[in-house]
Amino acid sequence: MDAIRAEALTKTYRGLLRKAGEPALCGLDLAVAPGTAFGLIGPNGAGKTTFIKILLGVVRPTSGKVEVLGGHPEDLAVRARIGYLPERLHLPEAWRPPEFLASVARLKGKRPVRAEISRLLERVGLAQAAGRKIAGFSKGMRQRLGLAAAVLGGPDLLVLDEPTDGIDPLGRVEVRKILTEELSRGATLFLNSHLLAETERVCERVGILASGRLAREGRLVDLCRTGERWILEFAPGHDAAALAGIGLSPLAGGRWGCEAETAQALNLVLDRARASGALLVRLERDERDLEEVLADAVRVAA
Repeated sequence: MDAIRAEALTKTYRGLLRKAGEPALCGLDLAVAPGTAFGLIGPNGAGKTTFIKILLGVVRPTSGKVEVLGGHPEDLAVRARIGYLPERLHLPEAWRPPEFLASVARLKGKRPVRAEISRLLERVGLAQAAGRKIAGFSKGMRQRLGLAAAVLGGPDLLVLDEPTDGIDPLGRVEVRKILTEELSRGATLFLNSHLLAETERVCERVGILASGRLAREGRLVDLCRTGERWILEFAPGHDAAALAGIGLSPLAGGRWGCEAETAQALNLVLDRARASGALLVRLERDERDLEEVLADAVRVAA
């Protein structure tokens, strides 16, 4: 059973926000395996927010089928197993964090336990701010509190919309640690973020949404791979002419490019380079970053 499954999912809004009949989702097919971290990325207006709203049962699709944790998004039993961090987080300004989390616990059908709430605030780095009113919180502190509310009760699925928005670099490391812990206990992560570097650090698989369609989907390492091309770096003093003579291509920064379809072919090139007197100090696969993959997928889908 998939944690999330969408089949031929469409959504057409009829109102002032879009042109009459303009679809937000166009026959979307997507499956997210349980216990994995999946990132949904795409440009503004691609349909990401609409899909999240459908997952949460806030919006109904025009056609198609969607299942969340094996059930219907509007099933209260299913909703109780989902933790959600929205992009636009609205918190009760006059409350303090323990009061807010106690309220969230009750909404999730759980009995608020003061010790558990204290541990959760410690976990997200808000223990020292437990006695302060939320009105005085920075955006980063609000995000941390929203994350605490999302993971409260150990949900099976975490739907996170821009989870590190407004959080400083060190705080992002802490958030990634929490998300890794949630994965370790078996939760499924569904992440929507414009911070592609964060998506790369957290997610195993990525889907690229463009104009309501899934333009690309797969393992991050496969999406970023550019064939069997390698980048090599040698210690100073190597014979550049000799390296060029064995088929290596000079690159910026004193590095060299190499085409090798198999491990045997790569090792043959390395043996020839060493025979010329070159000392290898670095070897890495030539890969595009996620930003390049996204731009290419959107261009092709246009």
